[in-house]
Amino acid sequence: MGWAKELASRRAVRRFALALMAASLVTAHIVRTRAQSAEEFVAAADRALAEAMRTGDRSAARRLLSLQFGYTDELGRAYSRREFLADLKNLTAAPAGDRKLTMYGLIATVTGERKSADGNIAFFLDIWAKQKGAWRALARHNVVLADGAASAVVAASRDDNEAIECTNPCQAMPYRVRSPAEQDVLNSFLAIEKASIAHDVQEWSKHVADEFVLYRSGYAPIDKAARLAAIERQKQAGDPVAVGEIQAVRLSVYGDAAAMITTQMVPDNSRPPYRGARVWVRRNGQWLMVVSVQTDISDAIADDARARTDNRGR
Repeated sequence: MGWAKELASRRAVRRFALALMAASLVTAHIVRTRAQSAEEFVAAADRALAEAMRTGDRSAARRLLSLQFGYTDELGRAYSRREFLADLKNLTAAPAGDRKLTMYGLIATVTGERKSADGNIAFFLDIWAKQKGAWRALARHNVVLADGAASAVVAASRDDNEAIECTNPCQAMPYRVRSPAEQDVLNSFLAIEKASIAHDVQEWSKHVADEFVLYRSGYAPIDKAARLAAIERQKQAGDPVAVGEIQAVRLSVYGDAAAMITTQMVPDNSRPPYRGARVWVRRNGQWLMVVSVQTDISDAIADDARARTDNRGR
């Protein structure tokens, strides 16, 4: 009788193991299907927005844009949602090439190259966010890069050896924090900027994802390794580094991902004012920047903005 009980026990253990394995496979399939579906939804929405722009269909485009949507063209001209829709036909771009979609939970990015209405070939970063069950465009950001190898100069530096005092954004910035998650993202950003000024390679690296890439006007793309090497070279040369003061910032956190849109200006004018688009992801409790796109504001756009500001002040 003892052997019969042992055999029954073994069979029960085997059935339980098989059931557990089957449940694991089903769970993995569900997770994989959901991930695929999210990518498919973003891809479909992205194609629909491109078609709406091509045909000038403002109603279709309106449904695909977040209320917080903003667009920056390759000249650094900024469009609000209303301005983008009003000028939709003139912003029509040719089909994008080298399109790549990356999911970060409730935020997705689409990158690639497209020909703008002005005829320029620009790298683009489109940011999508899942809002109330639907994927909507949060930002579109263009920048014209340079050909060739990554440049060693990736931050504004000065010829003199005077230390650079940084209050904004190293200590504070003009932004009203709305949640602990937003504060954590801002703390990561402040740490990155302070580390750049201090030439602190280790501290900078702690807040940046391994897949990080910087896209900046007039430069080739710069990955994490190249950026770290540049910081080290600046340290060895004793070059003071200036970072852009935040003039305006919009931060959006969705779960474990966040997007930040900024307008920045270097106080000593060692580089033109620029607009930035950055994406963060939270991994193991740490907010890491995964991509940064910085588009210089052309002189014509800057002059036009100053003229409008002066007119409003009269």
